[in-house]
Amino acid sequence: MTEPHRAFLALGSNIGDRVDHLRTAIAAIPDVVAVSAVYETPPVSKVEQDRFLNMVVRLHTTLDARALLEVCREREAEAQRVRVVHWGPRTLDVDVLWVDGETVDDPPDLLVPHPRMFERSFVLVPLADVGADLLPEGYDVAAVAAADEIVSLGRLVDL
Repeated sequence: MTEPHRAFLALGSNIGDRVDHLRTAIAAIPDVVAVSAVYETPPVSKVEQDRFLNMVVRLHTTLDARALLEVCREREAEAQRVRVVHWGPRTLDVDVLWVDGETVDDPPDLLVPHPRMFERSFVLVPLADVGADLLPEGYDVAAVAAADEIVSLGRLVDL
């Protein structure tokens, strides 16, 4: 893709200095134009672990989904993410959610739009801050946040 387009990345952290992991990653992601509030969310896996900090960033970029995945992996490596337990605790998780005009079906590492983004309140609640037009019609952010024990911590990262 050579024309600038909109893309969204989801970020999460639940071990170490969660805020610093998010701030450091965002500072190193190119083309960020909007940052959601940070939300503390319960883990969704059956693995015993602490609550997450989750957020979504919007980019205005020329990078395609594959290049964005590389950016995500670089940020995770810089945060010393270790992949031991599937859906287990992590210093940083960065996922490509959406790239305007692009659909990718290249399992196991790249599926865009992200196949579970519309099922995950920890993605949809922060997405409402920076990409509300992507939410399912009638999605009640406040009700879902309350039901799923998602707490806004406000804006911890400003552009």
